[in-house]
Amino acid sequence: MAKATKEIKERIEKLRETIEYHRYQYHVLDKQEISDEARDSLMKELVDLENQYPELRTADSPSQRVAGKPLPEFKKVRHKVAQWSFNDAFSEEDIKNFDARVKRLLKAELGKEISPEYVCELKIDGLKIVFEYEKGLLKTAATRGDGEVGEDVTMNVRTIQSVPLRLKEAADLIAEGEVWMRKSSLEKLNKERAKSGLPLFANPRNVTAGSIRQLDPAMTASRRLEAFVYDIAELRGSGEAKLPPTQLEELQLLQKLGFKVNSHYRLCENVDEVIAYWKKWQVESKKQDYLIDGIVIKVNRRDYQEALGYTGKAPRFAIAFKFPAEQVTTVVEDIVLQVGRTGTITPVAHLRPVLVAGSTVSRATLHNEDEIKRLDVRIGDTVILQKAGDVIPDIVRVLTEMRTGKEKPYKFPTHVAECGGDGRIERIPGQAAWRCVNKGGAAQHRRELYHFASKHAFDIDGLGPKIIDKLLDNHLITAGSDIFTLKAGDLSELEGFKEKSVNNLLKAIEKARHVSLPRLIISLSIPQVGEETAYDLADHFGNLDSLRKASLEELQAIEGVGDVVASSIHRWFGNKNNREQLSKLLKIIEVENPRKTKGAAAIPTGGRLSDKTFVLTGTMEKMDRDEAKEKIRALGGSVSGSVSTKTDYVVAGENPGSKLTKAEELGVKVLDEKEFLKMIQ
Repeated sequence: MAKATKEIKERIEKLRETIEYHRYQYHVLDKQEISDEARDSLMKELVDLENQYPELRTADSPSQRVAGKPLPEFKKVRHKVAQWSFNDAFSEEDIKNFDARVKRLLKAELGKEISPEYVCELKIDGLKIVFEYEKGLLKTAATRGDGEVGEDVTMNVRTIQSVPLRLKEAADLIAEGEVWMRKSSLEKLNKERAKSGLPLFANPRNVTAGSIRQLDPAMTASRRLEAFVYDIAELRGSGEAKLPPTQLEELQLLQKLGFKVNSHYRLCENVDEVIAYWKKWQVESKKQDYLIDGIVIKVNRRDYQEALGYTGKAPRFAIAFKFPAEQVTTVVEDIVLQVGRTGTITPVAHLRPVLVAGSTVSRATLHNEDEIKRLDVRIGDTVILQKAGDVIPDIVRVLTEMRTGKEKPYKFPTHVAECGGDGRIERIPGQAAWRCVNKGGAAQHRRELYHFASKHAFDIDGLGPKIIDKLLDNHLITAGSDIFTLKAGDLSELEGFKEKSVNNLLKAIEKARHVSLPRLIISLSIPQVGEETAYDLADHFGNLDSLRKASLEELQAIEGVGDVVASSIHRWFGNKNNREQLSKLLKIIEVENPRKTKGAAAIPTGGRLSDKTFVLTGTMEKMDRDEAKEKIRALGGSVSGSVSTKTDYVVAGENPGSKLTKAEELGVKVLDEKEFLKMIQ
């Protein structure tokens, strides 16, 4: 087990002091300086550190107040009806776009203009439960789980007084609802625990989840949980127990069957009424005795719902309209400058990855120099991060009470390498923004990043110029190394990025983290260094460290390099910014020795074409040039871009260029495509 450093001990002490300060403000003085989510985030960091270094855990640590961890001993249950999750909206614009999308899809499906009504319901912040009844009797209650398989918590749910054990009709039914605890019940529970010297619970949501997963049903019963039911997933029965034609009537039917339904639902004729309801409940939610984190909007008519259908993970006819905005705490690990299309410069905070709004993020925009000064944000600061659906979250406050004295203030530099040329930057007169003096440098930097991810370099599948542009325009990357630090939450709300595409890109990035030396050299965009030269350098030096330390004379002595190319290589590695960026990259990738690497990027020795040099010219029919080069290298040969007396073969396809003429002048053997294919088979 790793031994705790002095910095870790100081961090834990600062966390304890800060959590205890805000606990005192909230619970004792009835003041709230930071959000519940921010306090919970500080607590999570403390718990994680104490778990990692248990010798530092103390009886009076704030982490010892929290209890109710979920237990894994429950039987798994496969849901008979798939459990969907809602897409989220965070702004009036989002919800208007949802309304427009619904109308557009309905017109496409039904062939006429339709203005649907919506039912708005409060989004209760508790634990989702799926209830199954057979002939009116409660058979199973299960957690949502992954949407397909959940945990059987029937015995615990039976203790909840608002859940009927028998319906008023003998129907076969699958219903969905939310189990929750009253704020007042939590208050009473915490008073009882305080009297017994037990740690206090943080919030009703956590208590609910922990209580449902208690192995002893009597313990669950003592927590006085309640449940709202809001949806019928499946219904078979007689009498009135038939699936109604609207969501409004469905809620009314649930009440008739004996379920507790939240009474604050409302039928809205249009999206403006939906927005008014959302605004009203941002205020009214605070007056309720249960947690509410938004509203759920559903198209009222069932036939319209069926016409709209589902995406891969969510219904098209419904959406969760969240209240603003979730907050967590994290640490600013660095501040970097990102160059936009027009040369405008945006400071971006690189963060210790943190879960916010359901996904892990590692970036936050700082907007401009004035914003950095206003927040007084420094590298190493603990900050409150807020996300309300933006692609990149905002830092809303610095917790100065967490400072240790080691934090570093950020000062805008005078030069930024990504601007190109001499890299000079200037502040735009009358504005808070900075920009590159050399406007063309930003475009050049983009081209270098396109090249970095391209087939011949890191070969990151799916990361083409359009995606790189999105990453740059949303301040998610500045240099190639940033690509390898992206998290799912950084990408998930980019336009066109769904869960599958995010996962696919992250997998491709992870795969590209292991790169051969030739491909790495190609990715650096060293002027005058093409693909063949990169392979020559890798073959000659065998590792990057030797290449970085090579003198100008050593580089000039390499066959096929020459004075101009050698000077360019030596100058590139002599540049301080290039060295720093390369060092940063090498910390997060794995460079493979070219003589040991398997596959197309290898430079093996002892193959059938060992010590043979090829030059390719013209167009080949059976394979493209890249494939031909890979075949040659896989068999131990090398590929050159120019013909010389040391060239062994020139492979001539259709419409060969001047290289064929040069080969004939020097007496170099020329192979046609058929002869070449026979040689490499």
